[in-house]
Amino acid sequence: MGILIMSIMFVTLYAGFTQGFGVVQGSRENLRATQILQQYSEIIRLYTWDQLTNVNFLPHPFTTNWTFYPIGGSGNQGVTYTGTLSVDNSDLLEAYAASTKKVTFTLTWTSGNMQHQRQMTTLVSEYGLHKYYIPSP
Repeated sequence: MGILIMSIMFVTLYAGFTQGFGVVQGSRENLRATQILQQYSEIIRLYTWDQLTNVNFLPHPFTTNWTFYPIGGSGNQGVTYTGTLSVDNSDLLEAYAASTKKVTFTLTWTSGNMQHQRQMTTLVSEYGLHKYYIPSP
Protein backbone atom coordinates (compact mmCIF):
# COMPACT_ATOMS: atom_id res chain seq x y z
CA MET A 1 0.00 0.00 0.00
CA GLY A 2 2.85 2.34 0.85
CA ILE A 3 4.54 1.66 -2.50
CA LEU A 4 1.29 2.49 -4.32
CA ILE A 5 0.95 5.79 -2.47
CA MET A 6 4.61 6.67 -3.11
CA SER A 7 4.21 5.79 -6.83
CA ILE A 8 1.20 8.09 -7.12
CA MET A 9 3.11 10.86 -5.33
CA PHE A 10 6.13 10.58 -7.67
CA VAL A 11 3.94 10.55 -10.79
CA THR A 12 2.07 13.60 -9.50
CA LEU A 13 5.33 15.36 -8.66
CA TYR A 14 6.73 14.62 -12.11
CA ALA A 15 3.52 15.85 -13.78
CA GLY A 16 3.67 19.04 -11.71
CA PHE A 17 7.27 19.72 -12.74
CA THR A 18 6.44 19.07 -16.38
CA GLN A 19 3.45 21.42 -16.25
CA GLY A 20 5.51 24.10 -14.50
CA PHE A 21 8.30 23.96 -17.09
CA GLY A 22 5.67 24.20 -19.86
CA VAL A 23 4.14 27.32 -18.30
CA VAL A 24 7.56 28.96 -17.94
CA GLN A 25 8.43 28.13 -21.57
CA GLY A 26 5.12 29.59 -22.78
CA SER A 27 5.70 32.75 -20.75
CA ARG A 28 9.19 33.15 -22.22
CA GLU A 29 7.89 32.76 -25.77
CA ASN A 30 5.08 35.22 -25.13
CA LEU A 31 7.47 37.75 -23.59
CA ARG A 32 9.86 37.46 -26.54
CA ALA A 33 6.97 38.01 -28.96
CA THR A 34 5.96 41.14 -27.05
CA GLN A 35 9.56 42.42 -27.17
CA ILE A 36 9.77 41.90 -30.93
CA LEU A 37 6.44 43.67 -31.47
CA GLN A 38 7.53 46.57 -29.27
CA GLN A 39 10.87 46.83 -31.06
CA TYR A 40 9.25 47.13 -34.47
CA SER A 41 6.63 49.57 -33.20
CA GLU A 42 9.47 51.82 -32.05
CA ILE A 43 11.31 51.46 -35.38
CA ILE A 44 8.22 52.65 -37.26
CA ARG A 45 8.55 56.00 -35.46
CA LEU A 46 11.86 56.58 -37.28
CA TYR A 47 10.30 56.43 -40.76
CA THR A 48 9.11 59.56 -42.50
CA TRP A 49 5.58 59.73 -43.85
CA ASP A 50 6.88 59.32 -47.41
CA GLN A 51 8.86 56.22 -46.44
CA LEU A 52 5.91 54.72 -44.60
CA THR A 53 3.53 55.20 -47.52
CA ASN A 54 6.01 54.18 -50.23
CA VAL A 55 5.40 50.53 -51.14
CA ASN A 56 8.85 50.30 -52.78
CA PHE A 57 10.60 51.46 -49.60
CA LEU A 58 8.54 49.40 -47.14
CA PRO A 59 6.78 46.55 -48.96
CA HIS A 60 3.34 45.71 -47.58
CA PRO A 61 2.97 43.12 -46.20
CA PHE A 62 6.52 42.71 -44.99
CA THR A 63 7.61 39.31 -43.67
CA THR A 64 10.71 38.26 -41.74
CA ASN A 65 11.83 35.55 -39.30
CA TRP A 66 13.48 35.65 -35.86
CA THR A 67 14.81 32.77 -33.82
CA PHE A 68 14.40 32.69 -30.07
CA TYR A 69 17.96 31.55 -29.41
CA PRO A 70 19.97 32.46 -32.53
CA ILE A 71 23.38 31.55 -31.07
CA GLY A 72 22.30 27.97 -30.40
CA GLY A 73 23.79 25.16 -32.40
CA SER A 74 22.36 23.86 -35.64
CA GLY A 75 18.88 22.49 -35.02
CA ASN A 76 18.86 23.96 -31.51
CA GLN A 77 17.95 27.59 -32.15
CA GLY A 78 14.62 27.47 -30.40
CA VAL A 79 11.35 28.94 -31.56
CA THR A 80 11.19 30.77 -34.90
CA TYR A 81 8.93 33.81 -34.97
CA THR A 82 7.46 34.91 -38.30
CA GLY A 83 6.35 38.51 -38.47
CA THR A 84 4.30 40.51 -40.92
CA LEU A 85 3.80 44.24 -41.13
CA SER A 86 0.88 45.88 -42.89
CA VAL A 87 0.17 49.56 -43.40
CA ASP A 88 -3.46 50.37 -44.14
CA ASN A 89 -5.74 53.36 -44.13
CA SER A 90 -6.99 54.18 -40.66
CA ASP A 91 -10.58 53.43 -39.64
CA LEU A 92 -11.06 56.97 -38.36
CA LEU A 93 -14.02 59.05 -39.49
CA GLU A 94 -12.55 62.43 -38.51
CA ALA A 95 -11.39 65.06 -41.01
CA TYR A 96 -7.73 64.15 -40.46
CA ALA A 97 -8.26 60.46 -41.27
CA ALA A 98 -6.47 60.84 -44.61
CA SER A 99 -3.28 61.84 -42.80
CA THR A 100 -3.19 58.77 -40.55
CA LYS A 101 -2.26 55.17 -41.25
CA LYS A 102 -2.95 52.03 -39.26
CA VAL A 103 0.21 49.93 -38.84
CA THR A 104 -0.32 46.34 -37.75
CA PHE A 105 2.43 43.96 -36.67
CA THR A 106 1.60 40.26 -36.43
CA LEU A 107 3.85 37.52 -35.06
CA THR A 108 3.20 33.80 -35.32
CA TRP A 109 5.22 30.92 -33.95
CA THR A 110 4.78 27.22 -33.34
CA SER A 111 5.55 25.70 -29.97
CA GLY A 112 5.06 21.99 -29.64
CA ASN A 113 2.02 21.24 -31.79
CA MET A 114 0.33 24.59 -31.18
CA GLN A 115 0.54 27.72 -33.30
CA HIS A 116 0.50 31.03 -31.42
CA GLN A 117 -0.15 34.55 -32.67
CA ARG A 118 0.27 38.00 -31.17
CA GLN A 119 -0.63 41.29 -32.81
CA MET A 120 0.03 44.97 -32.13
CA THR A 121 -1.66 47.86 -33.92
CA THR A 122 -0.81 51.56 -33.81
CA LEU A 123 -1.82 54.71 -35.63
CA VAL A 124 0.80 56.86 -37.34
CA SER A 125 0.10 60.48 -38.21
CA GLU A 126 1.57 62.32 -41.16
CA TYR A 127 2.33 65.29 -38.93
CA GLY A 128 3.48 63.34 -35.89
CA LEU A 129 3.08 64.21 -32.23
CA HIS A 130 5.09 67.42 -32.46
CA LYS A 131 2.31 69.16 -34.42
CA TYR A 132 -0.26 68.86 -31.64
CA TYR A 133 -1.40 72.10 -30.11
CA ILE A 134 -1.51 72.08 -26.33
CA PRO A 135 -2.82 75.35 -24.91
CA SER A 136 -0.84 76.81 -22.02
CA PRO A 137 -2.68 77.22 -18.71
